[in-house]
Amino acid sequence: MKKIIVGAVLCLVAAYGYSKLRHVDLADVGTSRSAWAAPEPATAAPARYSCDGRTHCSHMRSCEEATYFIQNCPGTQMDGDNDGIPCEQQWCG
Repeated sequence: MKKIIVGAVLCLVAAYGYSKLRHVDLADVGTSRSAWAAPEPATAAPARYSCDGRTHCSHMRSCEEATYFIQNCPGTQMDGDNDGIPCEQQWCG
C-alpha cells in the first residue's frame, strides 16, 4: 500500500513539474528563443529595384517601380500633387 501512495505522489509531482515547465518563458531559464525557433535565411533577398538616377515617370516601367523610387530614392519628380501616388497619368492612375 505504501508503494502505491509513493508512486501516486511521484506521478503528481512529475505532472505538476511538467505543466509548469511547459509555461516557463525561455528567458527565465537563460535560453534565447532563437535556439528554439526555425533558423532565418542567411541572406536577404536582393532588392528588386535600385536607385539609379531615374527621376521621371517616362523612365519607369510600372506603378510598383515608380512607387519604389519615390519612397526610396532622392530627387524624384513623379508625384506632382504630393499625394504619395506617383505617375498617376501614366502608371498608377
